[in-house]
Formats: sequence, C-alpha cells, structure tokens
Amino acid sequence: MKKIIVLIAVLLGLGLQGFAADVMPDTVSLIRTNTLGVYQVSSPIKIYENPDIKSKVKTVITYTKDTLEPSNLTFQDVFVVYKDKKDLAVMAVVDETEDWVEVIYDNKTGASGWIVKDDPYKFATWVNFYTTYGKKYGLYTLKGMPDKIKDMHGSPDDTSKVISVMNYPTKINLNIIRGNWMLLSILDIDKTPKTGFVRWRSDDGVKYFFPAIK
Repeated sequence: MKKIIVLIAVLLGLGLQGFAADVMPDTVSLIRTNTLGVYQVSSPIKIYENPDIKSKVKTVITYTKDTLEPSNLTFQDVFVVYKDKKDLAVMAVVDETEDWVEVIYDNKTGASGWIVKDDPYKFATWVNFYTTYGKKYGLYTLKGMPDKIKDMHGSPDDTSKVISVMNYPTKINLNIIRGNWMLLSILDIDKTPKTGFVRWRSDDGVKYFFPAIK
C-alpha cells in the first residue's frame, strides 16, 4: 500500500511539473507573421476592442505561474515567450499608438485586441527584441527552416557570395542585425567556427531564428 501511495505521489508530481508553463517558439510559423514586435505584459491583461477605455472589453486574461484564465486559452495561445522564473511574458504586437498596443491574445485564431501601455519601454520592435535577447543568450534555429537559410553570405544580400554553410550549429552568437539579415558567429557540430550573414526573417516576416532565452 505504501508503494502505491508513493507511486501516485510521484505521478502527481510529474503531472504538475509537466503542467508548468514555459513558452518558447520551436517551429517556423507561416501565419500571423505581419507583426511589429512584442509587448511585455503582467497579470491581469485587459483586452479592449478599440484603443479607448470606454470601448468594449473583449476579455480579461489572468495568470499565475502555471494557471491561466479564461480556460479556453493556453499559455501557448497567449504568449510568444513566457518564462515564469524570469518574470517574462510577452505578446505579439500588430499595431500601436502612443498609449496603446494591439496584441494577439489567441495565436490559434489570430484574435487581437488593445491594451493600455503601462510602460512605453515594454514595447520592443522585433529588431530591438532580437538585439537585446539574442546578444545576451544567443540564438537557436526554428524547425522547418528552409535549407537556403543555412547559407552564410559575405554580405547581407541574397546575391552575395556564399562563404560557408551552417549545418548543425551547437552555438549561435548574434553580432549585428542589418534589416532582415544577421551577422552570426557559429560553432558547428564538428566544432568548426564560422562567421557570415544569414537571413533571420523573410521579407514578409517569417522568422527562422529565435533568441535562446534561458
């Protein structure tokens, strides 16, 4: 009987650990790519229909470490990145004004709404977000990245010479961003160091890399 109780306790513990939220993108997304950047939020998140506090409230999202309401949404639906230990929760921004940001609050359907900016510095363009977190933590590749993105160029131009190829990088350091291109220094799986420009996103906003926030 004691063994059964212990086993149940262990399984419950594993279940709770599995339920804990930790959101990071892992696959190239071909939908809802036309976004400006991200906004760092905190609970509760009041979503308005229009950038006006007198407009209809579409929903109010509240969350703790591993719970989120309303129950029809998940952490993956709401956030681009969620790291409880870092107190980091960011949502994709599709539009902004001086005092408001329009965010996607359901990544499955693309449903969006407006939230009041409680701090203008919590909004970051994708370039600023990648620069801040990519330089600090490095980058990782997203699954489904086209093979041509692995080509490392001598300059940030599709027609420039390919000077190396990124095979299976174990470490990706971000040096600079030039438009839709990045100058990367990588260590490939065979421990060969390589440096060159790669496309980090397409002209229509499809992203192939993401900051390896830990």
